[in-house]
Amino acid sequence: MDTAEITGENTGPAPRRERGGRHARRELRMQGPQEAGRPYITRAIPPYDILSEENLIRIEDTADRILAEIGIEFRDDPAALNMWKKAGAKVDGVLVKFEPGLLREILKTAPAEFTQHARNPACSVQIGGKNIVFSPAYGSPFVMDLDKGRRYGTIEDFRNFIKLAQSSPWLHHSGGTICEPVDVPVNKRHLDMVYSHIKYSDRAFMGSVTSEDRAEDSIEMARILFGRDFVDKNCVILGNVNVNSPLVWDGTMTLALRAYARANQAAVIVPFILGGAMGPVTNAGAIAQALAETMAGCALTQLERPGAPVIFGNFLSSMSLRSGSPTFGTPEPAIGSLVVGQLARRLNLPLRCSGNFTTSKLPDAHAMNEGTMSMLAAVQCGANFILHSAGFLDGLLSMSYEKFIMDADFCGALHTYLDGVKIDDNQLALEAFREVGPGHHFFGSAHTLANYETAFWDSDIADNEPYEKWEAAGSTDAATRANLRWKKMLNEYEAPPLDEGIDEALRDFMTRRKEAMEDAWY
Repeated sequence: MDTAEITGENTGPAPRRERGGRHARRELRMQGPQEAGRPYITRAIPPYDILSEENLIRIEDTADRILAEIGIEFRDDPAALNMWKKAGAKVDGVLVKFEPGLLREILKTAPAEFTQHARNPACSVQIGGKNIVFSPAYGSPFVMDLDKGRRYGTIEDFRNFIKLAQSSPWLHHSGGTICEPVDVPVNKRHLDMVYSHIKYSDRAFMGSVTSEDRAEDSIEMARILFGRDFVDKNCVILGNVNVNSPLVWDGTMTLALRAYARANQAAVIVPFILGGAMGPVTNAGAIAQALAETMAGCALTQLERPGAPVIFGNFLSSMSLRSGSPTFGTPEPAIGSLVVGQLARRLNLPLRCSGNFTTSKLPDAHAMNEGTMSMLAAVQCGANFILHSAGFLDGLLSMSYEKFIMDADFCGALHTYLDGVKIDDNQLALEAFREVGPGHHFFGSAHTLANYETAFWDSDIADNEPYEKWEAAGSTDAATRANLRWKKMLNEYEAPPLDEGIDEALRDFMTRRKEAMEDAWY
């Protein structure tokens, strides 16, 4: 199957353009970010600041009142309660209340920016500041594609998505639980998932958070890969932990986040607030709640180990008040993300926000409309780590092969969008105006020929041919072209080399851990 069949592009009589133009650029992209030089994005445009100082202070004051007057429960983690007592919080049973300013003072030890190291140093990512890292979607129990439809995810699907992420120059991170491999026992699948990230990708990755033991297993595998001393001094793995909104931190999550912090690894602290269910229907109230819950989780990492990296996370969403169903990619959470970005910058913390959200059941116009709304909010709010950048479908219940490709393609467009407008003599093109003059076209000018390979972003799946050529080529839609493309990418995938001694040590660790416990399927 040749390139024309995969992408629908015209491969007619233009050999000069094919050798040096679109084909060459595509081949460069497929080499991966380490060769293409884009292991992450450093934004050249500012984030949006949409609220005034006065209104930001009102939200912060509301969050402080929630923390001081209502409090947050910390369940099933007595050590966390003792930490809060020593830090000066008021602890009554599992309810903890915080005087205004206490959490902000604790958070002063958290770094504003840090490096997450990858096993290929060229793929290490910088999280914080002006930097943006795109990571695949996370947590879906189902997968789907145009050929087989919707089904439970398997370890083969999990590995396929790692390979697709590794093969895409527009994603920067291998992600975490890209889909749930339900064919592997619940208590052992974290071992296979972390090993798969290490084996099939040379990018940064995430570990398990579903229990303290699984978090520690994930970190131990990172130590085998990087070395114990290196891991103690550097971030090499992330753990994504969720608040049990409203206003509850359960022990499963606090034990996991403390395990990551204890090892000097980064926890991503994320409330999951569906307006009208786990938070108020009003945007400002949900934002204040998110700020309170997130600050508490971030501060707990600093009580465990001052200076440990932590990411201020956010997951605002809405719901259908007619049916009670969650909705994603809607405008209220999108605009709310811009405010969360302002609040995170005032705390001087790296931010995880938003993603490519949708409730659509297919990789269609509905999916891309909602995904674009939420993804633009993510990049414009100043997010540094964007989970759910590719593949999110069906309200996160399904990971879609086709939408993964479509979303990654959109991430490519965002690379150019975030580069902003460059100003120099070549960009201003005065010599081109001298050459072309009034009334003539620029198509064959020296300036165009010198810049045409890099002038415009070039989609991997869009069909820009005239209608007649598109029709003659089979009238394929974007999802069909994406279907062909992910198959081609998997067919051409080559695993990055992994040291045989490390590989053997990882497999030995997995074997010993699996043999130490009976299979559990729930």
